[in-house]
Amino acid sequence: MRQAGRSLPEYRALRGSGSILQAIADPALACEATLQPVRRYGVDAAIVFSDIVVPLHAIGFGVDVVPGTGPVVASPVRGPGDLDRIRPLEEDDVAHVAETVRLVAKELAGDGTPLIGLAGAPFTVASYAVEGGPTRTFERVKAMAHSEPALFDALCDRLADLAASFAAVQVRAGASAIQLFDSWAGALDPVEYERFALPPVRKVVAALAELSVPVILYGLNTGELLSAMATSGAHVVGVDWHVPLDEARRRVGDLPVQGNLDPARCCAGVDVALEGTREVLRRAGARAGHVFNLGHGVLPSTDPGVLAEVVAVVHAEGRAGVVAA
Repeated sequence: MRQAGRSLPEYRALRGSGSILQAIADPALACEATLQPVRRYGVDAAIVFSDIVVPLHAIGFGVDVVPGTGPVVASPVRGPGDLDRIRPLEEDDVAHVAETVRLVAKELAGDGTPLIGLAGAPFTVASYAVEGGPTRTFERVKAMAHSEPALFDALCDRLADLAASFAAVQVRAGASAIQLFDSWAGALDPVEYERFALPPVRKVVAALAELSVPVILYGLNTGELLSAMATSGAHVVGVDWHVPLDEARRRVGDLPVQGNLDPARCCAGVDVALEGTREVLRRAGARAGHVFNLGHGVLPSTDPGVLAEVVAVVHAEGRAGVVAA
């Protein structure tokens, strides 16, 4: 999700300006950015300071994360020849991320706080690779999926290998779990999701099985896709705030869930945030298998004090962990 620390003054002082990729390339800085929200809030897990397009950037595909815009691709995928630009990821390509994970894991080892690594699900990364940047319509990527399915399948297959390799590097360096972000899967209807997005996700999860690492699968606006997401092989399904958590639990069956407080609630003051927090806990019910989290990333305008109150209430009244994501 969006970096938990980005609402913190100490995070803004640390980051300064420029692309997030520059910050991620500095293991000491990325380690500190990862640890800041853990220190501030006392949450029960950390998530590595990174980005889902890091592997594409590392192999020289030509992507940057432009402040205020997001990932921008210089030469988007337009035909089969572009697939050759997506070569296999080598561990040396992301040595800086591996070093960040090692540094964070060492810092967290004393109290046993786990570190969650991350990777981008193939459809979501493909949306940037094909569209050339953020989009509201997903017209190019969906057009390719429908009109050139063989090309799109080949693209997602390569991106699945990239995601699996990136995640494996983090696990070997000390990550305790992987969160797979299919943030834009909600742009697909259920039939499209099962045809175009779910198979490569299953490939990523299967590739990580030999590492015996839990995988969390998250998507935004995926309420109608939750039952399909539960068949991916992932161990936990992340839930945004558009579906009440008790209904989300019904849709995913016996799988654990992560979520799902609306991040905007945390911008409306302590009382509103805590009312929403208690509602999430109530809907989670007494059954085990719920990790409290926001339904999407922390908004930059969020008062850190409000988030501290949310964490305190979950620890005092809930049965769930709290993740710094």
